[in-house]
Amino acid sequence: MFPTAFAAFSFSTDRAVLTSDVMPDAKKELRAEAFRRRKAAFERHGAEASRKIAAQGLDFLGIKPDVVVSGFAAIRDEINPAPLMAWLQAEGFKLALPVMQGRGKPLLMRSWSPGDAMAPAQWGIAEPLDDKPAVDPDVLLVPLLAFDARGYRLGYGGGFYDRTLRRLRQLKRVVAVGVAYDEQRVDVVPAESYDEKLDWVLTPSGPQRCFDP
Repeated sequence: MFPTAFAAFSFSTDRAVLTSDVMPDAKKELRAEAFRRRKAAFERHGAEASRKIAAQGLDFLGIKPDVVVSGFAAIRDEINPAPLMAWLQAEGFKLALPVMQGRGKPLLMRSWSPGDAMAPAQWGIAEPLDDKPAVDPDVLLVPLLAFDARGYRLGYGGGFYDRTLRRLRQLKRVVAVGVAYDEQRVDVVPAESYDEKLDWVLTPSGPQRCFDP
């Protein structure tokens, strides 16, 4: 069962429309449930999920090694993209990792390679050092708590990836790929006007294309 706040709207193929007083409660309750579901998936699958993600690769995007792919340093029970990123480097892709610039700001992506020295940052997230050049990636691997078939994702509530994707999409075409356990998919993620959609979600069972029916 999903949180009781979902009684405020019906699940449908249309974008969920919630009043401003209900939306925070809906996201808060879904976020609590999503944390539980992700933790259970992590305990069930362990490192095998990361190996399956790496085995899938990014061939489904049809991209060439001259593009820049930004990943993330996994925390807590996030599915770990490190094996996938190691494979991407071996294939010749340029890599990057995010750096927080402060509350209310988009993430800055800095060039990164496996084995680089890292600096500890907020919430225990490891970030590239300041001497690494900033880049604008073509593909973003995005962590999440929950996702739906339309590409809406539930994050931690800071809006960092929404702001980052909005900035990059104003510059060029970028592809956002959520990285998740299959168990993190839900019927509907409550969406607001500023939420940026994913183009794909990569799970251990394979890539899922996001679209509005």
